[in-house]
Amino acid sequence: MPRRLPGLLLLLWPLLLPPPPAAPANPGTPARPVFRRLGTLGPRGSPGRHPAPAAPTGEPYSGSSLPGGARGAGVCKSRPLDLVFIIDSSRSVRPLEFTKVKTFVSRIIDTLDIGEANTRVAVVNYASTVKIEFHLQAHSDKQSLKQAVGRITPLSTGTMSGLAIQTAMEEAFTVEAGARGPSSNIPKVAIIVTDGRPQDQVNEVAARARASGIELYAVGVGRADMESLKMIASEPLDEHVFYVETYGVIEKLSSRFQETFCAIDKCALNTHGCEHICVNDRTGSYHCECNEGYTLNEDRKTCSAQDQCASGTHGCQHLCVSDRAGSHHCECYEGYALNEDKKTCSVRDKCALGSHGCQHICVSDGAASYHCDCYTGFTLNEDKKTCSAIEEARRLISTEDTCGCEATLAFQDKVSSYLQRLNTKIDDILAKLQANEYGQIHR
Repeated sequence: MPRRLPGLLLLLWPLLLPPPPAAPANPGTPARPVFRRLGTLGPRGSPGRHPAPAAPTGEPYSGSSLPGGARGAGVCKSRPLDLVFIIDSSRSVRPLEFTKVKTFVSRIIDTLDIGEANTRVAVVNYASTVKIEFHLQAHSDKQSLKQAVGRITPLSTGTMSGLAIQTAMEEAFTVEAGARGPSSNIPKVAIIVTDGRPQDQVNEVAARARASGIELYAVGVGRADMESLKMIASEPLDEHVFYVETYGVIEKLSSRFQETFCAIDKCALNTHGCEHICVNDRTGSYHCECNEGYTLNEDRKTCSAQDQCASGTHGCQHLCVSDRAGSHHCECYEGYALNEDKKTCSVRDKCALGSHGCQHICVSDGAASYHCDCYTGFTLNEDKKTCSAIEEARRLISTEDTCGCEATLAFQDKVSSYLQRLNTKIDDILAKLQANEYGQIHR
């Protein structure tokens, strides 16, 4: 007798059979992948780069597949951005789902370098109305920024996506609100998150936003309209349009945005080719520089020694002496000493300067003093500069003495002659006086 299958097995049998093939998709309805890859950004003034393959879901991008096997910190760095999140908080987004959106925003913030000179973040909240929760200039550190995101609450019914994009363009991406001007070359990026169909026209306003230099990413959840997402996003669409089935998995997209906003640190990769110094630029690029005493060659990579003495850029007060390639030192003229700055000079020996004026010998008395001396057989004259031979000096003195004696004798002769004449006159006067006196007595 054939064995009968138990009743329970009969009941479970349909469940054990393979499921029927899925109905073919409507040709007019685009397929919705769970993730859309983020990669090279579009041509509309975007910060684009060619990324390395994506890291496994949920793991931070490490750069392990970059050229040369470069890995870890210092290779992939967040580029400066003016980033505005435009989040749908209409009634279709339940409170728990809205919390997931805020977590998604916070996780992207975690992957960025936040600061005045780095990435600035603003949030535009919308439903039937639009509210700028905070501007780009409001928060310059991650902690306060994430706290501000955590305080955001849903608005109301309605999905005015076009109005939200227009508000972001006209009010959030302005210099007054904290956006940086065109000369800064800081990319302007907006990420719009929605789960519905826009209730206003988004095509025209999104086109104006893209034309103004804003790069638009569109993230759709659940019932989001794919055609509207395509009208919003920048080209190429497969790199700017993303879709997830539920808010429960939206957080996983944060690692994909981290990859997109990552700038390869080419200096850290050591493939830059700079002979001396590699300098990272703010645009994700780099340039080469040279060590002091060298100039960059026309290839913008290699360096040549610079003769600073010949170019006049040495700064030496007196003498510049070229050393080995690219180096030099300063020296001073004779009689000067090099100061501590190794550039300027101070007087060390005035005798060595040659401007002392001594006829024979200059004797240094210190840094700023000296006196003159004479060779043997000479004596210093009264001017304290010139010298005369000692015999000549004696001759001059002897001549002077002789002349002095002759003058004295002539003077003495004159005085003697005068005295003789004076004595004669006195004798005559005395004789007359005596005669006169004698005559008076004998009268």
